[in-house]
Amino acid sequence: MNVDIPLNRLIVVTGVSGSGKSSFVYEILHKNLQSRLDRRYRSAATHNCQSFTGSEYLGRAILIDQSPIGRTPRSNPATYTGAFTFIRELFAETAEARARGWRANRFSFNVKGGRCETCQGNGMIEVEMHFLPTVYVPCDVCGGKRFMKETLEVKYNRKSIYDVLEMTIEDATSFFEDIPAIYDRLKTLGDVGLGYLALGQSATTLSGGEAQRVKVASELYRPHVEKTIYLLDEPTIGLHYADVKKLIEILQKLVDKGNTVLVIEHNMDLIKSADYILDIGPDGGDGGGDLVAKGTPEEVAGTDTHTGKYLRKALRKK
Repeated sequence: MNVDIPLNRLIVVTGVSGSGKSSFVYEILHKNLQSRLDRRYRSAATHNCQSFTGSEYLGRAILIDQSPIGRTPRSNPATYTGAFTFIRELFAETAEARARGWRANRFSFNVKGGRCETCQGNGMIEVEMHFLPTVYVPCDVCGGKRFMKETLEVKYNRKSIYDVLEMTIEDATSFFEDIPAIYDRLKTLGDVGLGYLALGQSATTLSGGEAQRVKVASELYRPHVEKTIYLLDEPTIGLHYADVKKLIEILQKLVDKGNTVLVIEHNMDLIKSADYILDIGPDGGDGGGDLVAKGTPEEVAGTDTHTGKYLRKALRKK
């Protein structure tokens, strides 16, 4: 099949399960973009297709998948978005910290000094169970608070560094309202519907969809100097209707900044909001792998494909 992908648009790749959507996005589109735009993978090779042109109009390609945002319990939304760096600096500037000669690294759970050394800042102790999955139990020295008792004595607006990490993102956004560097990062997390998460919630406890939305949020406040293409795989899985609406607005913001967003999706609310649709099919397995329809939602709704039939109903409701 020959596929043209318009830039500066919200593009949705549709089709029944097994029709070849993921193969197209991961094995052809992402691999070829990677080999042309990412220094680490740069090569002139063309992956899984005869020719691939037009990448010179893009500056970078970002795959926002559902893989975890970190591999250890120490990773969390605050560290991933960079907000924790500024929070630590705030604590280091308090009168109490300055009197003790402490710097920002004292309030980090990744380096020695202020963290609890028994659990190495994890707040949890890892217990190997041999033939069963690893179990994490709260550290009996710090009580799961990650820091030494002395570190927790330093307060910013009557809250210790542990108290701040335990706040929900929604509460923390209000708490740091006067600090733009922190507020902007936390607000984008709230914008993608993650206001209920704790600021210091361990990356290992986030679902795939939550991890994906943290990655989307971290892109929103980034200054965009290059034209970027974002590739997402079913970001609406498990979301409430209201959150799907929020997500569509966020993806549209990325497009408004001059970027291209390409999404694999089954959700009709997102599909009918797309600027352009690539429908792969007609069926799954051996019956898939062809581009059966393309164009605006209205154009695809006029076809006799599986997506077209359901899209007609969705557009009528609208």
